[in-house]
Amino acid sequence: MTDFNIHTREGLPTELHTLLRAHPRDSWPDHPNFARSIQNWMGAHQGFRRLGALLQTETEALISKQIDDERFARQLSRYGNILVNNLHGHHTWEDRSFFPELTEADPRFENGINMLESDHNVLDETLERFTHQGNRILKLFDLDKQQAMEEARIFRDTTQEIAGFLPRHLADEEDLVVPILLHHELRR
Repeated sequence: MTDFNIHTREGLPTELHTLLRAHPRDSWPDHPNFARSIQNWMGAHQGFRRLGALLQTETEALISKQIDDERFARQLSRYGNILVNNLHGHHTWEDRSFFPELTEADPRFENGINMLESDHNVLDETLERFTHQGNRILKLFDLDKQQAMEEARIFRDTTQEIAGFLPRHLADEEDLVVPILLHHELRR
């Protein structure tokens, strides 16, 4: 049975590799249909990966007392906001515009597109929890620093979850989407 669950799958399901076999990742930059828009889209993904890892690292540093609460608050406020807002905007555009275009271009991959949309639902839930927990920590820094540190330990689990499944989702998304774009000469 194919595993479409973002928390347990270990890569793009084999049944979705049809175009990836014809257009392997290492060939993309040299492909004549590898447009600037594809590069920009993948660049956004790379930024999300970096932000997720940064926020996980900063949370670990706070808990281990390598940074103070003021630095953590600045980093979380700035980079957490960027991550949440940009991820929401990015995958909302994908779900409403980009994915329907891809499904229309190649209906064989509708299950894969549905899998990616399901990932987005999980991501929305996780980002909501991330936002709630992060805001709680920031408020507690002014009220009860000990409780803020206890909340930071819970928050660490959420940052680990994001840093764990975000790279999996983005890699699977690229491995499914880019070959469709290249094969069907979309986004040129």
